[in-house]
Amino acid sequence: MYAAAAGRGMSACSAALNRADVVATVGAEVWGMVDGWEAAVEAQIRSAQQRGEFDNLPGAGKPIPGRGLPYDESWWIKSFLEREALPTDLLLPTPLQLRRKAERVPDEVRDLPTEESVRAFVAVLNAEIIAWLRNPSGPRVVVRPVDADAVVRRWREERQRAAQERAASAGRDDPAPPARAPRRRGRWWPWRR
Repeated sequence: MYAAAAGRGMSACSAALNRADVVATVGAEVWGMVDGWEAAVEAQIRSAQQRGEFDNLPGAGKPIPGRGLPYDESWWIKSFLEREALPTDLLLPTPLQLRRKAERVPDEVRDLPTEESVRAFVAVLNAEIIAWLRNPSGPRVVVRPVDADAVVRRWREERQRAAQERAASAGRDDPAPPARAPRRRGRWWPWRR
């Protein structure tokens, strides 16, 4: 259409005016189509309401979550963690996660059955800490390996305390026997008198 108009000797100005008329006409048709679609959608919604398809929906009458709160950029991850009941520690950088794990070691090893399993747990955590120390990323936070001997010592004390409490609650006055019998004191050199 435009090429034909330009070929007939029309000026560039009149060709531009013709294009503007075409765009306005097409725009009006598009808006008319939107109005038509909008009317069709509204009719479907109205008929569904009359049939009762929107009655007794799970969220009916409840407020929209987050309505009226300031916009938070990470709202979706927070809602995902809350919905899936995941710990928020997953959002922390690696050094802070490692520090949290190190702080929770006594609670984690409390129910482990043997000293070897306690040492294995601490060894795995120390391996993670050392791997991070070799190639640190994230904020510069001091993270030290966990002392396995101190953890085992505390684990033993808690187990002895728990055994004494069980013995006291069972009505016995004497606690559980110690792990090792006391050594008999005698002569160190039996052949000397």
